[in-house]
Amino acid sequence: MTIRYEANPPKVLPDVDTNESIKKFVEKIKIISKKCDAIHLTENVLGYQRVSPIKIGQIIRNEIPNLPITVSLRVRDKSESEISEFVDKCISVGFSGILILMGDPSQTGAKDSGQIPSLTVKKLKEQGTKIDLYLSISNKPDFSKIGKKIDANPKGFMTQVIQNIEQVQNLHDNLKGFSIIPILLYPSPKNEKSAKFLNLDLDAYGQEFEELVNKTHEITGDVLITSPNDFNGLNEFLEKLSN
Repeated sequence: MTIRYEANPPKVLPDVDTNESIKKFVEKIKIISKKCDAIHLTENVLGYQRVSPIKIGQIIRNEIPNLPITVSLRVRDKSESEISEFVDKCISVGFSGILILMGDPSQTGAKDSGQIPSLTVKKLKEQGTKIDLYLSISNKPDFSKIGKKIDANPKGFMTQVIQNIEQVQNLHDNLKGFSIIPILLYPSPKNEKSAKFLNLDLDAYGQEFEELVNKTHEITGDVLITSPNDFNGLNEFLEKLSN
């Protein structure tokens, strides 16, 4: 049984003490790690510059040595050598896996590097990279059009935010042999902006959320819960779920 928590490292802002932001972030991870089995660190969500997930991960590994950590790697703004360096650092820190994804366009207007996630996974596997590699996948993919992702042969797939249990079952049934990690959005009023962006009916989603978490976990054995604007609400939910 694996319940993961998705954590966005602090933004790097000119008028904010980054070291203080890191300290507060790590304290939150210490709190929520008592109610979940693993965490997933994102990288520059929505293209905003954030503290490196590797730097954050090193601190967490020192503070909570037994907590498994997966991490996102954006290839949109990295060269092949930068990708290799990122992966090597992840391995040396002791992360358990890397989600390789395109990433949101940079807010600074930086040009795309031209790297493609599926090809990146394929190259890293050919090089014998010793860490689990994941690709992202739609919550309702056209399975006839994901051949390159399948051919890359990742450890598994992390989904877009799941809207219902039918999507989970469909992914599970059509991706045999791969680990499936469905992402669920914690249905809090504070996460309403995210829900609207995802075209989620927050009220309906919220009424069935605990059942959705449990049924998803029954099918895949792995769930990643995100709550970008309500840490305390999700922390309380996970407390209840673990009792």
